[in-house]
Amino acid sequence: MEHLDQNTESHYDVIIVGAGISGIGAGRYLQQKCPKKRFLIIEGRKKIGGTWDLFRFPGIRSDSDMFTLGYAFKPWEDRKAIADGASILSYLKETVKENSLLKKIKFNHKVLTASWDSTKAQWIIEVKDTSNDTTINISCSFLFMGTGYYNYDQGYTPDFKSVNNFKGIVVHPQKWPENLEYENKKIIVIGSGATAATIVPELAKKAEHVVMLQRSPTYYFSTPDEDKFANFLKKILPSKISYSIIRTRNVFFQQLLYRICRKYPKYIKRKLIDQVREVLPNYDVKKHFTPKYYPWEQRMCLIPNGDLFESIRLKKTSIVTDHIDSFTDRGILLQSNVELEADIIITATGLNLQQFGGVQLYLDNKPINPAETMTYKSMMFSGIPNFVNSFGYINASWTLKADLTCEYVCRLINYMDKKGYKYCFPQIPLGVKEDKDWLATEFSSGYIHRSIDLFPKQGNRSPWINTQNYFKDFFGIKYGRIDDDSIHFSLQQR
Repeated sequence: MEHLDQNTESHYDVIIVGAGISGIGAGRYLQQKCPKKRFLIIEGRKKIGGTWDLFRFPGIRSDSDMFTLGYAFKPWEDRKAIADGASILSYLKETVKENSLLKKIKFNHKVLTASWDSTKAQWIIEVKDTSNDTTINISCSFLFMGTGYYNYDQGYTPDFKSVNNFKGIVVHPQKWPENLEYENKKIIVIGSGATAATIVPELAKKAEHVVMLQRSPTYYFSTPDEDKFANFLKKILPSKISYSIIRTRNVFFQQLLYRICRKYPKYIKRKLIDQVREVLPNYDVKKHFTPKYYPWEQRMCLIPNGDLFESIRLKKTSIVTDHIDSFTDRGILLQSNVELEADIIITATGLNLQQFGGVQLYLDNKPINPAETMTYKSMMFSGIPNFVNSFGYINASWTLKADLTCEYVCRLINYMDKKGYKYCFPQIPLGVKEDKDWLATEFSSGYIHRSIDLFPKQGNRSPWINTQNYFKDFFGIKYGRIDDDSIHFSLQQR
């Protein structure tokens, strides 16, 4: 285990912030492709796993297949393609163990600030040891942020009127109580996104009844939790070969589905709603399952084995589409003047987005505002030296982009070593203009628009465009030129 001395400023070639999917992957890639580099993974919590250790609500699972959510370098061996949280966490622990990464992780250390010092060409990292409430400084030549995109400390909850009137229990899924008793209870789940779609059918197995209360409907599509073709290939081919084939196939169909949805929105909308009508023929599908927006204007929700539909069919779950007026002592009063009674209310109302895990960045003691920068290859930022942020796809599995980001970082570091460069940063060439923000224009999701001012802008041409296209990124990031006209390299510190 790396030791950080309070009285000594330690220096590393690379510091990775976060020991979730992105950070663990970055550690493995650095170890394999930059073996001479000394690196450290700093994790604010006491365990690895990030999201997959933090979230403990019933039914927690992947919302995409594990052949694309898993790492490119480590085949997913489980029969289930849609995996539960415990299985995903086990997979991450295996990755750490197989690559001897545990000794590279410093737990219970929270990065507070990161300041680039141009005179030394290095980052000065202010780190708080949460076990004893002390603060130390360490430095690095290159900083990799694997902190995800949301605030781990608090989820998003709207300012509900008179919430304190409710006599029962109110829970946000991000802060799920370890011993919450919900058997034979009446439960209201506020929300209809991915979290609600996951938690509702699981709660309904033991609860008296579960109401999924939504302001507006969401698109759902059902898929088996096991991939028969994948399981067949795994039987007849070596693990790495079968995994590569399955991963490529699944990425292709993910990207194809997205493009078809965007090109033929009315057709896909009709097909998705028709599928719901087939499984729920006597339900008010128009009211409860027909969104006002088109597919992929917000993320569609995966339903493994149609579990949500089955729960509704068995009358263990019901959907209510309405707006909340206020909380009462017995439950929730709707704007339609109907009162829903509950023992427990779950606010599956989303996340609070956050850049860099809340770390404040400085450039020569001046605060950096990411919103005033432009994103390069969706991972670096104009004017910020030796800095990469891992941010996954919205229309595909997070790890696909995380893998590519890690590969690029290793290529970049090795290129800089070969040429003797001390630092580099993206600089906007003449002719590149700020374009409409991709996230804001393509997606109508509330959690994005609430926080869009936190994120960098994009340009009007590659590599300043957030493509959200894996195959374009694969060739551009993995094989494209490092020394393009958008990167400034320097042999000396200033």
